[in-house]
Amino acid sequence: MRNYELVCIIHPDLDENAFKAVIEKISEWVKEAGGNVDQLDIWGRRRMAYHINKQREGQYALMHLSLDPATTAQLERNIRFQESVIRSMLTVVG
Repeated sequence: MRNYELVCIIHPDLDENAFKAVIEKISEWVKEAGGNVDQLDIWGRRRMAYHINKQREGQYALMHLSLDPATTAQLERNIRFQESVIRSMLTVVG
């Protein structure tokens, strides 16, 4: 198990319940892969440096994960197909 940070920019037009549903879905994928969500930090709505998909703002979330390195590709693939996630970045910590 390695420690990772996952930053997701989620569509700004989602209401609070839909935003939480997206975060829960990503958490489920991590748990299905045998990992854990150690910490969740919601940064809220922020202005992006440039337009992405005609959006100037996004709702940011930072997740600290413990995950097997062999399962990261599947997690990134699942996130990429989630339409409400504008961008995501998974990085190794330490």
